[in-house]
Parts: sequence; C-alpha cells; structure tokens
Amino acid sequence: MKIIIAGACAIGTYLAKLLSRNHHDIILIDDDAEKLEQLGANFDLMTMCASCTSIRSLKDAGVEKADLYIAVTPDESRNMTSCTLAKALGARKTVSRIDNYEYMQPELEQFFRQLGVTSLIYPEMLAAKDINNGLKMSWVRQRWDVHDGALVMLGIKLRESCEILNEPLKNISGPNDPYHVVAIKRGSDTIIPNGNDELKLYDLAYFMTTRQYIPYIRKIVGKEHYVDVKNVMIMGGGRTAVRAVKTMPEYMDVKLIEQSDRRCEYLNNVLEEQQAMVINGDGRDISLLMEEGIKNTQAFVALTGNAETNILACLTAKRLGVRKTVAMVENMDYVSMAESLDIGTIINKKAIAASHIYQMMLDANVQNVRFLMSANADVAEFIPSEGSKITRKPVKDLGLPYGVTIGGLVRKGEGALVSGNTQIEAGDSVMVFCHNINMKKIENLFN
Repeated sequence: MKIIIAGACAIGTYLAKLLSRNHHDIILIDDDAEKLEQLGANFDLMTMCASCTSIRSLKDAGVEKADLYIAVTPDESRNMTSCTLAKALGARKTVSRIDNYEYMQPELEQFFRQLGVTSLIYPEMLAAKDINNGLKMSWVRQRWDVHDGALVMLGIKLRESCEILNEPLKNISGPNDPYHVVAIKRGSDTIIPNGNDELKLYDLAYFMTTRQYIPYIRKIVGKEHYVDVKNVMIMGGGRTAVRAVKTMPEYMDVKLIEQSDRRCEYLNNVLEEQQAMVINGDGRDISLLMEEGIKNTQAFVALTGNAETNILACLTAKRLGVRKTVAMVENMDYVSMAESLDIGTIINKKAIAASHIYQMMLDANVQNVRFLMSANADVAEFIPSEGSKITRKPVKDLGLPYGVTIGGLVRKGEGALVSGNTQIEAGDSVMVFCHNINMKKIENLFN
C-alpha cells in the first residue's frame, strides 16, 4: 500500500514509524529538512523536503498512485487544502487533522467529501472520549463500548482482592461464563491467552463481556470498594481538557486548574454552560490541591503539555488519596515508565489518532480499530462479507494465526461472547484481538 504522510510532527512521525514496520510504501513530506533527516536514516521510509500544498511536490511524490494521503501538519487550513489537492490529483482516500470541533458535525461529512477530504480527525476529541469512558468507571483502566455497549471491553489492573488469580482460564472462563479474557499485559510481555494461561497479581487484564455483566466482573476482580467518580480535578486547560469537560456526564463536578491568567478567562467563557470551576494556579502545588478539596476528589486528570509534569502530578494525587488518575503522556519514551509507576490511565493522542487512521487502510468492512497501547496489541471490529472464509466453519476449525483471538460479536444488536463452537455469520460485528501480527492478514478472513 502506498501511503503519503504530510507533516513530520507528533502524529505524522508516530504514524510513519508505525506503518513502516508493516512494510508499507511510505513517503513522509515536510518542509523542515532537520526533522526528516533522522527519520529517513532510522526507518524504512522515504522522506521528501517540500510543501504539502505544492501541486508539483505532490505529483513528484506520486500522489496519483497513493492509496491513502494523510495530512497531519499543525496547520488545519493547510491540511484541508493539501487533502483537496491530493484527492483531485488521484489519491484514493484522504485524512485531514483538524482542531475545529464545528467541522465534526455529522451533517458536514458529505460536504467535506465533496471537497476531497474522505475523513477528518480531531485528536483532542478522541482523547476526551477515552478520558470520559475511563472516568465513568473508577475501577477500570480502559473501557471500550461496541455498538453502544452491546459488547464492552474492560482493561483492569488486578490486585490482591481479585478472586480469579492463579487459576487456568479454562476453569474460570468457559463457554458458559459471561466474560472472556482476551489479552493480558504482564510486565513488558503481552499474552493472547489460551485455556491453560492464568491471571497473576498486578496483571493488566482485558475482559470482553456484555453490559449486564459489568457488575459481575467488578465483583470477581475485587473492585466493589472503589467509589464511583463524582468529583473530578483537571490540571491543564488545553483543547483536550475543554473537550473532556464539555462531554462529561452532568453528574460530575469539575474543577479545572490552569496557570495562565488569559487562558483562565477563555475557559470561564467557553465552559460557562458546563458550570466548571476554573482555578488560576499550579496543579503541582499541594497546598492548592488541599485547599480545593483533593481529599474529596475521586479522579485527578493531568492534561498539561509536559509528560513529566503530568506523571508527577498523578503520583502526588495518588499519595493524597485519589484512586483514579489519568495522565496525558505524549512522549512515547515515557509511556512504559508511567505504566511501571502504576499511575493509572495513560492517554496518548498520537496512538489514538493512529488507530482512527489505520482503520482506513483495511479493505474489509471495519468499523473500529484501536491500539491497546498498554498491551501492545490491536483490536478491531470486522464485519464479514457473504461467503467469506470466517463464515464457513466454527471458530475452533478456522486455524486462526498464533496471537489472534476473537472476543465477541454483535448480531442484530445483541452482544454475545464467542466460543470454539460459535458459527460466525455474514453481517455480524466481530471483535478480533491481535498481537505481533499484521492486521492485513486477518482481514483476508472477512473478505
């Protein structure tokens, strides 16, 4: 697949590194030669020092043969213009990074398609959605709803109170049990488990279940004593924080701490309807945190632009008794360190944006793709075509590659877990988990 990426900043660089490992034909365009030099030397991709809004440069990059054109420069207008040109010159699909929420209205989708922009991506909105999903359940590291909760994936850190430790999964998660363990992160290792694997203390386990059995999962993992989140404290008033506050459930009370006087004025205006309390101060100041009621706060969310600050602030909040902490960590080098410090949920906009873009690379009917950054695994929602290989045999006879498991499916709006005897049908929404395998190999089963 030929992919052209315009913009060697955070998202573009991460995408280029990620996709080059899957042996795609990648060209990275940027007008900053220094940014490109190191990437071209260390990764299997071509770089091109040029303007992404130059028709000659796009033609030189071979845009007429591009399967996917991705514009992720910091300039929204430049991205939109670049995508319009790329599509007109022959690119099959285009993706533009934006920072204007107004453009995400569903009724504008066809309008932008007519302009040549196949898909829009607003990383801050995607990150806000992940943050709020995590806050709704204080005892969960990560939550993903499929088809409005017909299926639910829960990432849970296992502690001493967990009832299902040290037992083979075949004894505790059989065909008649209301959950499957679809992935396990243990230290630096990721396991796509079979029946003989066991859950261990401090594992990060990913459960697939249906909505009605969430209380049951909470009980067996020993998290019933975790209180629900009502009071939230956010440090950092950037775009991600604004989108998170605007989309939070009404029952949550929010205090937002921001250092800049001018930004506080803006936040007071833009968040007036949400009635969030905006506080001008330093979120690392323990006396300020105590004064603002950190002891009565169930969740602390650190969203400044500095990963170290966010990690340290979450550690401080934990020490002050906050159970649920969320840190935005954009520097990938710090992600594993943050996980080892057990600070809670990690938000990385680059990985979230990459999930959305990766979906467009697959030819099968794919509704959602997510990178489980903590587990170094992918999960995707595939819809099999009539007569596809996946529909010809029960799951146990499909010969799925090592590192792949099917967690569940949604049929006619009803979620169901998948066992070896399950017969998948055309039109089902099927949840597939992969580790160390190119998802392009999996989509062949669904075409």
